[in-house]
Amino acid sequence: MNLRKVWGSVWSSSSSSVGAFDQLPMDILVQILMLMEPRDLVKLRCCLAYFCRMISSESEELSFMRVYGQRAQVPDSIIIDGGSGYCKFGRSKNDSPSGRSATFLEFGNIESPIYARLQQFFVTIFNRMQVKPSMQPIVVSLPLCHLMVHLLSFFYTESAKASRRLLKTAILNVLFDMNVPAVCAVNQASLSLYAARQTSGIVVNIGFQVITIVPILNGKVMRQVGVEVIGFGAFKLTGFLKEKMQENNTTFQSLYTVRTLKENLYYVALDYEAELSRDTKASMEIMGEGWFTLSNERFQTGEILFQPRLAGMRAMGLQQAVALCMDHCDAAELTGDGSWFKTVVLAGGSACLPGLAERLEKELQNYLPSSSICNGVKVIPPPCGVDTAWHGGKLISNLSTFPGSWCITRKQFRRKSRLMW
Repeated sequence: MNLRKVWGSVWSSSSSSVGAFDQLPMDILVQILMLMEPRDLVKLRCCLAYFCRMISSESEELSFMRVYGQRAQVPDSIIIDGGSGYCKFGRSKNDSPSGRSATFLEFGNIESPIYARLQQFFVTIFNRMQVKPSMQPIVVSLPLCHLMVHLLSFFYTESAKASRRLLKTAILNVLFDMNVPAVCAVNQASLSLYAARQTSGIVVNIGFQVITIVPILNGKVMRQVGVEVIGFGAFKLTGFLKEKMQENNTTFQSLYTVRTLKENLYYVALDYEAELSRDTKASMEIMGEGWFTLSNERFQTGEILFQPRLAGMRAMGLQQAVALCMDHCDAAELTGDGSWFKTVVLAGGSACLPGLAERLEKELQNYLPSSSICNGVKVIPPPCGVDTAWHGGKLISNLSTFPGSWCITRKQFRRKSRLMW
């Protein structure tokens, strides 16, 4: 009985599946074996033989060494989320991006398939990270929308597909010319969805120039269903706040000041009309410029997402575009249950403003045409803030199946290019 208690105590204090044997003194183990009946020894021998097969690499199934060995072999990768406004980059084994840059100001429109511009962009990133392109795979986000044809690019047409293919080919050409061993190029919307631990849903990306509403089913963008594009984005929000500050005779040095105030003070009101009667003043100090006090413009800036006419724009409100996308998904009847599109994931820096998810969910409940569609709708704020798409790339790169089927190698790309042309 005492021997059984000793054995139970040692076993329960173990922190791993084999920790009890590591901590058990040899003399006690010998005593246990000596006191065991012959038939118990036979059973123990069979159990140990089976256990040894499980942890050895000889067994193809249920092999601990095989499963965890594959995870250990996952290479360190470079994750690059190249948005049109801001770019985030870093190693897959880091908790967050190691660097950021103002893409449009520094490199111009990287969503245009111009080889020299894309080359400068990637060379600069590798230099800042102090890494050699040939040493690790790359996960790169593909832009949601080609800015030069953003009014066309998401329609299900041959010209739209050709535009997307041209940009992807240009990116791959640049990276493989830099001797990158393998590239995983994934749509930004899909990466944001993965970061939310989802594979199906609708991604609302508030980009630098445009807002895109993208339906995704099992990781694939459903362009044939319909992707909605609203012709303004974060840059317009910053510009609207700038105009409001100028109307109030508030002086500032640059748009960077306005952007900083927007990111720290503005929010979306759950009830716009009720918010107008409240005292909403808030202040913030910016180094070198002093204190700034904002009032109604704090929530009026975000309100143009739902009422673009407040900024003099003729465009769909966010709730209208998302509801239209949901209606198309419901009509397409791609799955049996019809619930795959009821999870809405927000993405993009301006999607992080407080109150946006709650307001959009409320508006959708009121705006959707039927109760069968609006029941169960859930809006999720950006899971990882402004770095949501980057973290989606990190999640992919840390899978045991990466690079594997996720990536295309230089040899595969060249062979495919020859077949295409």
